[in-house]
Amino acid sequence: MIALNYGFIAILLVLAIAFALLPLAIAGLIAPRRPSRDKNDIYECGLRTQGETWVRFRVQYYIVALLFVVFDIETVFLYPWAVSYGGLGTFALVEMVIFLLMLAVALVYAWAKGVLRWF
Repeated sequence: MIALNYGFIAILLVLAIAFALLPLAIAGLIAPRRPSRDKNDIYECGLRTQGETWVRFRVQYYIVALLFVVFDIETVFLYPWAVSYGGLGTFALVEMVIFLLMLAVALVYAWAKGVLRWF
């Protein structure tokens, strides 16, 4: 009986790997391969680039994006909790308060480090 359950898992694993690799293999076989100077040229807005094409962005933009993701995830966790709060009880309230405190500490830390200052 246990071997049968592992058999299903093995079949699903093989199917998942094939589902991921098969489109890559098919695209590699039938994709056109005619490289030319125009195809390999750097393309930006239909115009030829002038000057340096690699621009360095400030790290702060990425940090703000990560902060956005963190607080976006907070909303994803907070909304279902608020919808089903009536049936969860006091323990869930304590857990959510701890979760919000951890996020508040992260925000205060980012603020103290000057991450949210733009200039």
